[in-house]
Amino acid sequence: MLVQLRSGQFFTGNNIVDIIRSMIVPAMFSIGVFLVILSGEIDVSFTALAALTGYITTRIFIILNYEGPVIVPFIVAAIFGFVFGSLNGFLISKYRISALIVTLGTASLFRGIMMGALRAIEYPIIPEPLDALGEASLFIAKNPKSGLTSKMPVTVFILIGMFIIVFFIMKYTMWGRGIYAIGGNENSAITAGFRVKRIKFFIYSFVGVISGIAGLTRVVMMERLHPTNLLGMELTIIAAVVLGGTRITGGVGTLTGTFLGISLFYILENSLILIGIPSFWQQFFVGFLIIVGTGISSMRTTRETL
Repeated sequence: MLVQLRSGQFFTGNNIVDIIRSMIVPAMFSIGVFLVILSGEIDVSFTALAALTGYITTRIFIILNYEGPVIVPFIVAAIFGFVFGSLNGFLISKYRISALIVTLGTASLFRGIMMGALRAIEYPIIPEPLDALGEASLFIAKNPKSGLTSKMPVTVFILIGMFIIVFFIMKYTMWGRGIYAIGGNENSAITAGFRVKRIKFFIYSFVGVISGIAGLTRVVMMERLHPTNLLGMELTIIAAVVLGGTRITGGVGTLTGTFLGISLFYILENSLILIGIPSFWQQFFVGFLIIVGTGISSMRTTRETL
């Protein structure tokens, strides 16, 4: 409300659309990170995986001069994401290596492949089906005062689809119950009959699929191929998931809370821009929110274990 009084722009249609648009890809990432943290593990490789997958997929279809159904590139991106995510899942579940160590290593591996082996560069033109999807919109919101317009991207349906699929998995399947059980107590989960290794492999493979689709979605929304613009978002996404109520040690959390956490981050960022706060102060406030949010979660966890 204070932001609205100060700027007069917060509740305008185009600003709301801008907030939703900026959240689409980070919210996709947050779904995957939610699954990992809920299981009591961590993943810092998902943005590098997404960037590599988006780059490889787009380059393949640029070379092919592809003009077919837009669903095909997304299927290919999901397959690449599954393969890369399975590498994390295999090392963590099979050899019980620390998830932080594995994902730090694979993050560097993915970046090295993209920037070294593939010599990734920016491409201003992407295949026509992807470009058409990026230009498509559900509606256009216009600010009556400034005349500025913002398009609600069709890609929001990809995010909604992910939310529905993961919500169903977590609420109605044994895989979802197993993730909660592993995060609560892995030994108890084994005793209860959950196949812990398979579930962990599933988590990281599935996160790879989500990240692969998110990487290509970013390319679509930018309408250009930029190999590095996703890198560096990891800690913000992880903090947003924890701020949304997912316990950092696992076992407790909801998908709805995760969406509220990521929404809070982007609403705060948008609000600071509207009231004219300099960029370095924006970083301060976001960092402060991360510390407070994760600190509260840690204190709550400590009290529960006493």
